[in-house]
Amino acid sequence: MTAKGTSDKKSGRGWRVAVLGGGAWGTALALAMLRAGHDVRLYARDAETVAAIARGENPRYLPGIKIASGIAATGDIAVALDGADCVLAVTPAQSLRAVLATARNHVPQGVPLVLCAKGIERDTGALLSAIVAESLPDNPVAALSGPSFASDVARGLPTAVVVAAREAELAAGLAARFSAQNLRCYSSDDLIGVEIGGALKNVFAIAAGAVTGAGLGASAQAAMVTRGFVELRRIGAAFGAKPETLMGLSGLGDLLLTCSSAQSRNFAYGLALGQGKPLAGLPLAEGVPTAGIAARIAAERQIEAPIISAVAAILDGKVTIGQAVTALMTRPLKTETDI
Repeated sequence: MTAKGTSDKKSGRGWRVAVLGGGAWGTALALAMLRAGHDVRLYARDAETVAAIARGENPRYLPGIKIASGIAATGDIAVALDGADCVLAVTPAQSLRAVLATARNHVPQGVPLVLCAKGIERDTGALLSAIVAESLPDNPVAALSGPSFASDVARGLPTAVVVAAREAELAAGLAARFSAQNLRCYSSDDLIGVEIGGALKNVFAIAAGAVTGAGLGASAQAAMVTRGFVELRRIGAAFGAKPETLMGLSGLGDLLLTCSSAQSRNFAYGLALGQGKPLAGLPLAEGVPTAGIAARIAAERQIEAPIISAVAAILDGKVTIGQAVTALMTRPLKTETDI
């Protein structure tokens, strides 16, 4: 299916882009689309967020960052989607199905829906693209992913991401539309690979944060990230992901960024976990619901994923971090390249 508007991607005509989600990432992407020359409408459920963006700020999610005028924020999803040429879904992975159910009757037929959240549906094990295919069968689906912090994108700092769709022409057209000064978008036809990389890196970020928080050292953190990447490759291969995709921005690139900074919600969650601090009230970490379903998928498909399984067990309170690390360190020895 060819998306509405891709045939005129070289005409210079700006699109009307609907952004569903008024959090940090949704606001940052709205600013990026504005810089790319598009007419941007942002939907947020929270009335205070809508009012704040209208004032040129979003203090709850992006404190201290000026929100440029030109983003039309609204609490009415029908208004946000009216006449849209493209929809960016920037709602948490676990609420995507509910948001699409609300949006279904308002999304123009044939326009691309771009997934900008990362995760696997906890109850069903479905990738987010499968949820879109079920909810909006007449709309092509794409995904935007890569090593990017919302605050960096919001400030217009140099960032590179990948836009993926099953149709290479659609992916290339969207990447061209979204690219602007300091936002470089590469394209890919490996939608599944990009989704897998984005979802699983959150789980490994929790592991890296927990190792750091527990004071186990930089060597342990590096080992955790490296062996986590091996697990990502195993699961990606089982889903048909291309190896080069997992080595790219949405796989290894995003993994390295997310596992190295407390700016990452998942790393920060793991850090608090490792330090024994209260977890209630921490910002949403998508790796938490993803860990359990990823562990279940790995077990059902007989994929060796000890780090993912350990994270799921820690989050479920079945083992301590110390017990999990001991179990990982005493696994049978093997060659490093035996993946």
